[in-house]
Amino acid sequence: MLKTSDFFYELPKELIAQDPLEDRSSSRLMVIHRISKKIEHRHFSDVVNYLRPGDCLVLNNTKVIPARLFGTREDTGAAVELLLLKRRENDIWETLVKPGKKARTGARLVFGDGQLKGEIIEVLEDGNRLIQFHYEGIFEEILDQLGQMPLPPYITHKLQDKNRYQTVYAKYEGSAAAPTAGLHFTQELLDEIKSRGIEIANVTLHVGLGTFRPVKVEDVTDHLMHSEYYRITKEEAEKINHAKEQGGRIICVGTTSCRTIESAADERGNLLAGEGDTQIFIYPGYTFKCMDVLITNFHLPESTLLMLVSALATREQMLDAYKLAVQEKYRFFSFGDAMIILDD
Repeated sequence: MLKTSDFFYELPKELIAQDPLEDRSSSRLMVIHRISKKIEHRHFSDVVNYLRPGDCLVLNNTKVIPARLFGTREDTGAAVELLLLKRRENDIWETLVKPGKKARTGARLVFGDGQLKGEIIEVLEDGNRLIQFHYEGIFEEILDQLGQMPLPPYITHKLQDKNRYQTVYAKYEGSAAAPTAGLHFTQELLDEIKSRGIEIANVTLHVGLGTFRPVKVEDVTDHLMHSEYYRITKEEAEKINHAKEQGGRIICVGTTSCRTIESAADERGNLLAGEGDTQIFIYPGYTFKCMDVLITNFHLPESTLLMLVSALATREQMLDAYKLAVQEKYRFFSFGDAMIILDD
């Protein structure tokens, strides 16, 4: 049995990065050669030296919305905190409400100076609430004005610049968390990658908060994976398939890009264009169909993301690498350093 506790490691609190670096690409990069077991320590801007002409770099172009709202209850004036998780239809959103106990059906909430109002219309099985919003004007503009970036719970510092929890290529709004491996790329670095004959393809997966949900079961296979929406256009699927046919490697930036293409690939590794919801859960024993190389950050102990990277390299190899990262004082999690797991 593969146990959740098999993916535990000790992490000193001071290694959790609280702020993004001034220069995105100056983070450190651990280079893991999974076949030869060699490990190198570089800077992220050196990543270009590990990519080859004909390879295809896959980015997740989702955009984080300022999904955290602070408001009051219309009847009592009591403070409430709201997190927008998923737009269901028009102005109805699935949300997380704190405090949840009194957030019953029919409760009305007010945000800003009444620019945005919401009514709880349903309490879902998992405790999330469906809220119908009322406002005048454009919802996205109001949200941009009133909302805050939904930083993960382990980041306690206030974010000075909203754009730093956003990739430079973010395009389609819908995420409650950033695809953090992409935060290391600058436009200059992407331009250099292109100039070296490396194809860049974009897919979209809207990251949900389930990405931070702890695994609470002992047996990993009993964990119920959260669902996330993805989309791959015909043009981008063709770029990835062409690179693969020509012998290039498919290099995913982040676990979200990886989960997207692995969800949409057939058994031969051919990527199918389309959209839908994925609940794919990748852990050791999984055979990758499309991805060859992964660029990713350092993930939480016992998390589904650490399980995913342990499926590409071995669990022992990843835990050894994480132990070394702690010794070398790498910065961990969303604003932390990165690694590239190579296929050699």
